[in-house]
Amino acid sequence: MVKNKKVKEMECCNNDWKPQSGCFVYVLAFIGATIYYTSMSTGFWSGVLGVLKALIWPLFLTLEVLKFIGA
Repeated sequence: MVKNKKVKEMECCNNDWKPQSGCFVYVLAFIGATIYYTSMSTGFWSGVLGVLKALIWPLFLTLEVLKFIGA
């Protein structure tokens, strides 16, 4: 009886968490944006600024899309 309860607990825990493909896409886009912005930099601080831009570019993309559709 204890075995069955343990198996049911494991099944329940495994079904609660599902990987999100959106997170994977964001990470790939972040890596690509970081490479792009840092390759365009001319110094250390512009490289740091490039990494920060890579973190927040989805915000600007969302704002521009909302402006475009008139929301």
